[in-house]
Amino acid sequence: MKKSFESVFKVKEDNHENKTLDDYNVFKDKELLDNIRSKIISNIIDDNIPKNVSLNDYINMEIDNNLSGIVLDNVKRNYIFNLIDNEINGIGPITELLKDKNVTEIMVNAPDEVYVEIDGRIIRDDSISFINNAHILRTIQKIVQPLGRTIDSSKPMVDARLKDGSRINAIIPPLSLKGPVLTIRKFKRDLNDIEDLLRNGTLTRDMALFLEACVKSKLNILVCGGTGSGKTTILNILSSFINDDERIITIEDAAELKLRQSHVISLETRVDNYESHTAVTIRDLVRNSLRMRPDRIIVGEVRGGEAFDMLQAMNTGHEGSLTTIHANSPIDSLNRLETMVLMGGLEIPVSAVRDYIVNAIDIIIQVARLSDGRRKIVEISEIVGFSGDDIKVAPIFKFEQIGLTADLIVDGEFKLVNKNIGVYNKIKNKGFELSFLGDKHE
Repeated sequence: MKKSFESVFKVKEDNHENKTLDDYNVFKDKELLDNIRSKIISNIIDDNIPKNVSLNDYINMEIDNNLSGIVLDNVKRNYIFNLIDNEINGIGPITELLKDKNVTEIMVNAPDEVYVEIDGRIIRDDSISFINNAHILRTIQKIVQPLGRTIDSSKPMVDARLKDGSRINAIIPPLSLKGPVLTIRKFKRDLNDIEDLLRNGTLTRDMALFLEACVKSKLNILVCGGTGSGKTTILNILSSFINDDERIITIEDAAELKLRQSHVISLETRVDNYESHTAVTIRDLVRNSLRMRPDRIIVGEVRGGEAFDMLQAMNTGHEGSLTTIHANSPIDSLNRLETMVLMGGLEIPVSAVRDYIVNAIDIIIQVARLSDGRRKIVEISEIVGFSGDDIKVAPIFKFEQIGLTADLIVDGEFKLVNKNIGVYNKIKNKGFELSFLGDKHE
């Protein structure tokens, strides 16, 4: 019987050394690491690389020169090399996360605290880290400066979009007590049309046919849901149903909508910065869009005084308008709209505001991220008038949760809860029939 090397020579296995270090603790001398990084990158920027030496060779040479006398194993050498390479050729430590199609959101809370969202679940990623808070701030500045945005102690917040449509938000001290915080919500390229949503189980085919008929019939639609529930994705796919011969104007804080029609005008708000001290708001753009002869107006999200202007547009011949709002239910979305209008500085009776809402909005779509991370359309409702002084909403489709599977996946089913749909007359007048409603629809 063969004996192991350890048993023959009585060598004890060192379990401590075999433990996998998280990325932040691979090289613990952060001050030395930051000095090496600064020196190498400064030389590269100043073009001080010796002739006939490649960039990779130069980085390795400088690592050796600056760490002479310090024994580097392969893990530490690769860590330092990748750190510098990603800063030169990418966007710092998060470069690979931005390339990873499975990662839908990146959240940097601290140098050693990076979270990612994969398949709707948020997990901590110990394979990614920053040197210090200054390193996070440099990364943020590298991202936002090409976008015409600035961030510093006098302007400690920024909200912008990357070229691929991903949305970036950053906040730094003094507003953030923990240090610079970076959040990137990546633009999902794999959800291009309604078929993708059907494959994901976001809705049923009957729901898809109904929503397509609503958009093509020029009904005004409000999409509501919480943060990260998929409102913009739904808005994008609803927009794909619009005919190519219509003039569409989109209005957003950070342009995320990707419309494929040929006649699209995209407008984006402008924040106060060093180059321009005049901010342009969503409300300014909505008002201006009314003079641009739009067939459709799509507002990425209403969150303030523009709510009244949007309702006015819907009530004055701009049918088929689409927008989103942060809210947890259809009724909650209408209450928020009402509040926004009343807080906009206009002296309008509450009853008049509610009349505006009832006459303007036809359909409300509620989207939600379930406990298992999946996103679904959990309700499609219509506004049917008033019940006393309150606006009455009637559900058409609902997702009813039954329970959880053994794998903690939400188990449930979509139901058509009402076949007597008030807006169906508008749909039929536009030449659309929905067979799943039956022949006896009133």
